[in-house]
Amino acid sequence: MQVPAHPVTRRGLLKGAVVAAGAAAAGIGTTGTAAAADTSVTATAPDGSTTISMSLTGGALTWSARRRGATVVETSALGLQLGDGTMLGRSGTVVTNYQHWTTDNTWTPVYGRNATVRDRYQEMRWNLQDTATLINFSVQIRAYPTGVAFRYVLLDKGTATIADELTTFVLPDGTLVYSARDEDTYNPVAPGSIPSTGTAGTDTGPLTDLPLTATYASGGLIACVCESSRVNYPRLMLSSVSGQPNTLAAHLMEHTARGSGTVQTASAVTTPFATPWRAVVTGSTHAELVDNAELVLNLAPPNALADTSWIKPGKVFRCNLTTAAGTAGVDFAAARGLQYIEYDAGWYGPEGSTTDATKPIDAIDLPSVISYATGKGIGVILYVNRIALTSPDSLFALYRSWGVAGVKLGFINDGTQAMTNQITGWAKTAAAHSLLIDMHDDVRPFGYERTYPNWVSLEGVRGNEHFPTASHNVTLPFARNIGGPMDYTICYGQSRDQTTNVHQMAMAAVYYQPLNFLYWYDSPSKYAGTANWPGLPWFDAISTTWDESRTLDGAIGHYVAVARRKGTTWYLGAMTDESARTLSLPLSFLGSGDWTATVYADGTPGTSAYQTPVVKSTRTVTSATVLSVAMAPAGGQAVVLKPN
Repeated sequence: MQVPAHPVTRRGLLKGAVVAAGAAAAGIGTTGTAAAADTSVTATAPDGSTTISMSLTGGALTWSARRRGATVVETSALGLQLGDGTMLGRSGTVVTNYQHWTTDNTWTPVYGRNATVRDRYQEMRWNLQDTATLINFSVQIRAYPTGVAFRYVLLDKGTATIADELTTFVLPDGTLVYSARDEDTYNPVAPGSIPSTGTAGTDTGPLTDLPLTATYASGGLIACVCESSRVNYPRLMLSSVSGQPNTLAAHLMEHTARGSGTVQTASAVTTPFATPWRAVVTGSTHAELVDNAELVLNLAPPNALADTSWIKPGKVFRCNLTTAAGTAGVDFAAARGLQYIEYDAGWYGPEGSTTDATKPIDAIDLPSVISYATGKGIGVILYVNRIALTSPDSLFALYRSWGVAGVKLGFINDGTQAMTNQITGWAKTAAAHSLLIDMHDDVRPFGYERTYPNWVSLEGVRGNEHFPTASHNVTLPFARNIGGPMDYTICYGQSRDQTTNVHQMAMAAVYYQPLNFLYWYDSPSKYAGTANWPGLPWFDAISTTWDESRTLDGAIGHYVAVARRKGTTWYLGAMTDESARTLSLPLSFLGSGDWTATVYADGTPGTSAYQTPVVKSTRTVTSATVLSVAMAPAGGQAVVLKPN
């Protein structure tokens, strides 16, 4: 997309010698200079699967991406718009320096989908100059086996104001994108048909949040646009472009997501400054996309915490707001293999009007509940509405002195540069007081759980408390969950579910949610008759973080099957949409010898999906077995695989 550049004046700020942004990078292979001429470079993943190209034509920058010969993104615009109207990368751009190298490292996350993560890519960097203003900037592109990424760097020492990104994503004919804003359901539409949304107090227009998944007319190929390493910068949305039906344009948010907060039309930064990475996670199959989600983590800053021994992801039970409910919740958690209980909204008074989150309501003797929980090895998490976070450092210090394990923050604003800084600041402050943090409402992931792994989960999704459709549930693994952890509140045994109970069970393996709230809306007494609830042992045993993960099959919005290993045990979850379905899943990932498969399957469908019974069986399998996984409409299967 070509946009005429605004007339600009010569800037005294942000000029001078080029800063070698890559000088500190290990393994730089080649450095050189280029004249002011049309040119292009391509980064190719070390396995040859993906490429990202950057071109300079007539002084304007563009990019494109491919996977295994198929076009992921056609020729699209690159550039930044500064606060004074300067458009970097639109015209008058020359290359002053280039660098390229290949990296192949492995790192160990504190927790995750896998015990180790491979970080393997080729990077190309152009250092550039805008001839009208003498501003020096850089574009960095990377190609991974799992996708591609790029970002901008303002190179000159000083300050700058960024008004917008000029990035576009031009998609091939026939592409559909899964659009969703705030906590709406996903809507597959053409790129030029994103519905116009927003209010007078929010960003308005044909806008969609990230992660944004795209499926292609050619079939098989799938991609998901995410962002990573968002620091001191507004959140990215994407917008349809009038008259350009295949184009999505970058939109930096100026309002908070729900319209309560200061409007910021531009972001002031100290330079040199790197924007967040724009990542396009890709898969040659829909299943492969799910396994490639760690690209977002690879682009994020490394762990900033010296001591992470206290960070323990796990399963959580929400208690009713009394002392007795708290102690009963502790007993239930201890008996059922959960790690935490939580007091949610209302434990310190009406959350919409109470700004003091230091005093429990009279019905809760919080010190006695915390003491009782500690004695049973169970942690306590407390909910706090953002209006009570006027002094997070002192509040978090107080909670830590009480023996609290973590905080769940509610109605969090996200969107502007100031909100990004507030969110990342809360994560840092919580880490300073050894508190886990879970952020709720319309917060979107950007890989920061790698940097501050105490930020163990976030919402940013139409959650299970809305009792959504099975189709929605089998869209999430290929969309929102690609971007990062997802707090989805599993509702096992809820009459309001539009799915079978096994469908809900399978979520615990299918979704990546390291802080997993189970039995949402329920009390321990409901499950006293354990014979009525055959799925309880599955939830007792399953982990929330993993040594190895493999997506076995899937199609966005239709079905998914994921196997995850903890120690020597595999947990396999499969889910389907409103259509009954049988999948044939090879168990070739198993080790040698015989294995016992404990299968939780849908029984004969009832008058509603919820009434479909759970049928438990066992059988012996090997790595040569092809497991037939039959699922009722809106159903699933959950399978535990243990070596004999």
